[in-house]
Amino acid sequence: MRVVLRNPRRELEVAGPISVTKLLRQLDLNRESVLVVRGDTLVAGDAVLSDDDTVEIRPVISGGAS
Repeated sequence: MRVVLRNPRRELEVAGPISVTKLLRQLDLNRESVLVVRGDTLVAGDAVLSDDDTVEIRPVISGGAS
């Protein structure tokens, strides 16, 4: 599968099928600090990603009005 990471932007190829949780563990990323998006849909940690998927991993950004 194609994995697009942000900040810094880079692309990786990862063999599927693999769960989101295992993918993040393999990439040494904290599930609480990133969002995993397939197409326009946020993907849950227990979802299984297939070999032909493209996912984007985005950092969680917090903020707001003060």
